[in-house]
Amino acid sequence: MAKYLLLKHYRGGPQQHPNSRSPMDQWTPEEITAHIDFMGKVADDLRERGEFVDSQALAPEGEFVRYDGEGRPPATDGPFAETKDLIAGWMIIDVDSKERAYEAAAYLSSAPGRGGRPLHEWIEVRPFLTEPPVVE
Repeated sequence: MAKYLLLKHYRGGPQQHPNSRSPMDQWTPEEITAHIDFMGKVADDLRERGEFVDSQALAPEGEFVRYDGEGRPPATDGPFAETKDLIAGWMIIDVDSKERAYEAAAYLSSAPGRGGRPLHEWIEVRPFLTEPPVVE
């Protein structure tokens, strides 16, 4: 078994599908409920298979913080895209293969969006580092 992080993004991936272009703040309450219920169903299905580890939606607010000297942790919104603009949530799974991780991510990608249509959103699949890299 290997652990993978499935990252749900607010904004597309290589090419955004037309169904995933409508921001959630433009959805009806029923569409939002259907989407959240689907996420719960995915988690339940993965639990039944013994593959679910954890998941969490993320709030849209947040700041970058860095060490800038004793007692001075300044917050900055920086010039780059921030995770609060990109990452909507995540799920951790523990599966037998990379192919199974891709299968689970594709299932997660089919979550309903506006009008109940599958979002076809990109899900980033990242394996957990199992041992530190070797530096020679």
